[in-house]
Amino acid sequence: MGDEAAGKPPVVILREETNVTSGTAVQEKLIAAARVFADLLRPTYGPRGLDKMLYKTDGTTAVTNDGAKIVAELMVKHPAAKMFVAMAESQENSCGDGVTGTLLLSAELLIEAGRLLQKGLHPLTVIEGYNQANAIAQETISSQEVACTAKTLQEVALTSLTGKGAEGAAPILSKIIVQALETVDGDADSITMHKTNIGSLSDSKLLNGIVVRRRVLLDSLPSKIENAKVATINGDIAPRKQIRDAEIEIEEAAQLDAFLAAEEATRDTLTETLLASGANVFLCSGVVDKGLLHRLMRSDCFVAGEFDDRELRNASLATGSRIIEHLADISAEDIGQAGRMVSERRAATDQVEDMIRLEKCPEPKVVTCEVGGANNLAAEEAIRAIHDSLRSTGLAMRTERLIHGGGAVHMACALAIRDAAEHVAGRNRLAMEAFARALEIIPTTLALNAGTDALDRILELRAAHRNGKSSAGITADGKVGPTGAKEAATCLESAFYSATETCASMLRIDQVVSARGD
Repeated sequence: MGDEAAGKPPVVILREETNVTSGTAVQEKLIAAARVFADLLRPTYGPRGLDKMLYKTDGTTAVTNDGAKIVAELMVKHPAAKMFVAMAESQENSCGDGVTGTLLLSAELLIEAGRLLQKGLHPLTVIEGYNQANAIAQETISSQEVACTAKTLQEVALTSLTGKGAEGAAPILSKIIVQALETVDGDADSITMHKTNIGSLSDSKLLNGIVVRRRVLLDSLPSKIENAKVATINGDIAPRKQIRDAEIEIEEAAQLDAFLAAEEATRDTLTETLLASGANVFLCSGVVDKGLLHRLMRSDCFVAGEFDDRELRNASLATGSRIIEHLADISAEDIGQAGRMVSERRAATDQVEDMIRLEKCPEPKVVTCEVGGANNLAAEEAIRAIHDSLRSTGLAMRTERLIHGGGAVHMACALAIRDAAEHVAGRNRLAMEAFARALEIIPTTLALNAGTDALDRILELRAAHRNGKSSAGITADGKVGPTGAKEAATCLESAFYSATETCASMLRIDQVVSARGD
């Protein structure tokens, strides 16, 4: 049998160009990916964080320091890097903020784990220690909660806005954010954004209603209606069309006149039905029949069409109207209210510039933040900042769980983990201490970006917390003391969970197999 087997070719499982990485080289690859992300995002973190200019593949540019935006624009290839991207997306979707902090913490956890692996610790031992430390951190976060008031909620909004290009108008924007969230019961998804392209960010304001860019069909339509009664229609404002095609033979002029008269009578009846509902503003998702348009206009009504599904839904929620499917079914119960309807017709350009506004809605379930600023890039960045702030402040409002920012809770968690590690006899202790060191990357980065000596500030911050100053963090000018910054406790809990789980997933990898050979 040996002689027969000797002449057979060897069994080939992998292609020749396949590259297999094992052992410590795997961890080195993962840590290298973590360092790239950390080095990229570290200068953007905190109130003194700087911006990145992103040159996209379509030739456009964006200026931002938003971690989620930066990561989303990166065209990553490395599998480990893709795990970081997935974690960033998860944090953004669940909390709306805290992406940069989560990425920095996860990268630092992986770097600390690499040092432990070089000392001979098993990856599963490191994972166990990290999980123990994370559990202690979660308990510590709960113990650090502060009261949820209108003032602290505004501080949450202000904290989220700081360092994102909106500092000059941050006090105004934070008030708008809290007011908007209070109006819609903390639901950030019920708040829309609108760029005015005029003035500055300080001219931003809250609109209890909606703004829609849509063509105003006629110059002679009323441009302003006080005490607007709004009807929202999913379909055309037009006589019902025949389902089947039919040909009508007309032998004499009287028959044609009768046919046209019947069509006009149909329009008259439909107009009477619409007006009988009490509405004087009609918005629809389809087209508007010219005959009906002119009839409604003569009755001092405003009509607009071609609203998309989202716009029609927002108009319904803002005014309290019920979206109807058939014109004949319209009644007074379907009509919503707005304190004022304003339309503005502008000179025709390549884009729709006409504006339709529904203002002063009495009980809106959708509101609009009108963001001022003539600089388009600055306005876009401000909108991203407001969006993140809305999400994080809304989360804090719904959960009523707030904590101090500025790295204060990170240091409190680090000290609690160190104290707990003193009572652990096994090797898990080393991993717990590494987790505590990794947590200090947040106040360290804040100090570095503020231009101060990070080591001195960390030592000072540790001493402050040991002396019972639980609100102490790194201030905007790099000093140690109360920062006034607040954030949602749930956001930090999610960041710790995401960072720990991502790091654990990477540590479980013992081989990297590349079919491309890289």
